[in-house]
Amino acid sequence: MKVLILLFVVLYSFPLSIFSQRLNPGDGVRISFFNITDQITGDYFVQEDGFLQLPYIGDIQTSSREFSVVRTLIHQKYDSLYKSPELNIQPLYKIYIFGEVRKPGYYYFTGVEKLSDLIAIAGGETSDADLDDIKLIRNNQNMEVDANSLIKKGSGLSDIGLLSSDQIFVPRKWWVSFRNTTFIVSGIAVLATVVGLFVR
Repeated sequence: MKVLILLFVVLYSFPLSIFSQRLNPGDGVRISFFNITDQITGDYFVQEDGFLQLPYIGDIQTSSREFSVVRTLIHQKYDSLYKSPELNIQPLYKIYIFGEVRKPGYYYFTGVEKLSDLIAIAGGETSDADLDDIKLIRNNQNMEVDANSLIKKGSGLSDIGLLSSDQIFVPRKWWVSFRNTTFIVSGIAVLATVVGLFVR
């Protein structure tokens, strides 16, 4: 009964949408044991062949399996090794955030983070960032995200339907780009004037 209650709590502590996703190579799982002294707690990642290698239970095939299935399989295998294991298994979906953030790069989300958390993990937005025009890029297609509204509501990343391998682009405010372009044009004009004086 204790295990069933724990499983219920774990299942309903995450948005249901993340359980319908599949783990791709480069994605992973975060395993946390609460009543096991063995060094199992940690992050583990799916290899190119689709296998996830875990301590004591070996390889788990993730290809063509939704995360909910993989999670159940992992739980069953550890349950056969330990008596009533208390563990938490979270997905780690790989995404790329770039543009006007201080530390662009690849990051992982579990589905419970907020958009503001992701931006903070990427070093926070720059002073030139336009949070009103954030783009979600999937399969080379742009989808606009009302980031300010999501941040104010405290919405999670799963609420915007974020998937593995998605990209988040934080653009620059249009007037900053316009200002820089004007500065460059002005610089060219000054340079042309100086050159003209010497040519004469």
